[in-house]
Amino acid sequence: MSERAAKITPADSEEEADDQITDSAAPDAATEVDEDADTTSAPTPVTTGAESVVRALENAGVEYAFGVQGGAIMPVYDALYDSDITHVTMAHEQGASHAADAYGIVSGEPGVCLATSGPGATNLVTGIADADMDSDPMVALTGQVPTEFVGNDAFQETDTTGVTTPVTKDNTFSSDPDRVGSDVSEAFALAREGRPGPTLVDLPKDVTKAETDREPDAPKTPDTYHVQERADSEIVADAAERIENADRPVMLLGGGVIKGEASEACREFAIEHEIPVITTMPGIGSFPEDHELSMEMAGMHGTGYANMAITHCDTMLAIGTRFDDRLTGGIETFAPDAEVIHVDIDPAEISKNIHADYPLVGDAETVVGQLSEAVETSPAAKKWRVQCQQWKSDYSMAYDAPEDRPVQPEFVVEALDEATADDTIVTTGVGQHQMWACQYWTYTEPRTWVSSHGLGTMGYGLPAAIGARLAADDDQDVVCIDGDGSFLMTLQGLSVAVRENLDITVAVLNNEYIGMVRQWQDAFFEGRHSASNYNWMPEFDKLAEAFGAAGFRIDEYDDVADTIEEALDYDGPSVIDVHIDPQANVYPMVPSGGDNGQFALEDDHL
Repeated sequence: MSERAAKITPADSEEEADDQITDSAAPDAATEVDEDADTTSAPTPVTTGAESVVRALENAGVEYAFGVQGGAIMPVYDALYDSDITHVTMAHEQGASHAADAYGIVSGEPGVCLATSGPGATNLVTGIADADMDSDPMVALTGQVPTEFVGNDAFQETDTTGVTTPVTKDNTFSSDPDRVGSDVSEAFALAREGRPGPTLVDLPKDVTKAETDREPDAPKTPDTYHVQERADSEIVADAAERIENADRPVMLLGGGVIKGEASEACREFAIEHEIPVITTMPGIGSFPEDHELSMEMAGMHGTGYANMAITHCDTMLAIGTRFDDRLTGGIETFAPDAEVIHVDIDPAEISKNIHADYPLVGDAETVVGQLSEAVETSPAAKKWRVQCQQWKSDYSMAYDAPEDRPVQPEFVVEALDEATADDTIVTTGVGQHQMWACQYWTYTEPRTWVSSHGLGTMGYGLPAAIGARLAADDDQDVVCIDGDGSFLMTLQGLSVAVRENLDITVAVLNNEYIGMVRQWQDAFFEGRHSASNYNWMPEFDKLAEAFGAAGFRIDEYDDVADTIEEALDYDGPSVIDVHIDPQANVYPMVPSGGDNGQFALEDDHL
């Protein structure tokens, strides 16, 4: 096993816009002209609801939007025609929502997706629900039939706000052309403030076509929306004392650490006080996995040593995690000896699944700063750190790669990692390939791991790579590690990647199964492979070439290094069809609802 190595411009008020127009048209002769002043002309006044919608996006600093045209959203697209916002036409609305989601993950600013009414809007729902489960910032704009037809079962009518209420942070049916732009501005602010999430504005066609001269308000949250930044000082003091007196402390870093820009603060705290660090799957990248304090990911397919540390710790500082079932296994066996310090910006998450002995509601970076000031002495935990290192040795992630077996997927993931820089962004679909990408790639930086966690959406990887590519720095690589089943669900996105000439590399770990389902069927359903064996797959390398991408194929170990290098060097989208061992399984594994300390390392352990 190899070593694992916006600009926000406030919108002008209506009065300010009028003043600018007046001043530029007829300056006061008595006013002295400043020759060094900015002479940029005021923006063209809005004349329709659609133009106000686009102005709101421009004022929020939006650079890219992902969507698919259609009848009810057409006025908004017509207004986009004159905008500097780059619209990326996707091959399917689900792909638009995943691309916007990934854009938000990588950039930290809400990604924007658009769709028309009816099926356009409902096709966005999977991606919206995905963003909701993972607290990713996204703004969805959906066309709607004219207001006079709403409720009449008109052509392509769907109750979009009703459908999406359970999976959005906020949604709005915008019924006033004078207000529609401000509705979009507010949705943008809500998507990114506090605990991020998806918001939606439903846009009836008559509202976006209607005349208005109203400039949208600046992006801001409603006066009734409050976010607690600092935790209670008395509880912070008590938690600090608990940390100081801990014998077996761990830090558990969730996705909220990355979203709250708290990765650096958490790294400094852990290193200063020499506390072993575990991450959830959404928290991957919040702490460098090549650091000796890193225990890497815990949970159902987490490392054995991370799960042992959770099981035997006496103090857990958990930051930005919702303690979902794939992390905890059985609630009654999760960290049974630990006093839990839970930091989260959302009070609803405190003690929802795991009881918090020290509830610290607040912004992750701010609260970690409070703890840093309050903790005066590091815990005396040298023996504990030695024990954690011993578990790393005892439950190594080493694997066999016999020459008489097909290529092992772990080998391919490690080869991709070795061939790319530390800041490479990895996207995935969902299934076995996702777990191998977690386990055998070394993540050292936040916002480099982009995947579907809570919803577990197959097909996420390719459209996510499109969004990630546009959000990433030009010199960053973007690699999508996908499975054959996931890739089949959204591979039409290759047409987008080719048309936009996006430099992404897709490695399809092809085992001709829905691999995770097959693994569970072998473990828990007596090997009865019902609807999990494809028996036949298209040649993905040839299919890529038909789309206009570069196609490659790997069948042998000797093919791996050179093929990966060639695919990465290709300036544009490339697809590697990697034929892996169809019987390869993901281990360690904790059965659903099981004890994290009783993980299986091979089939016979289940």
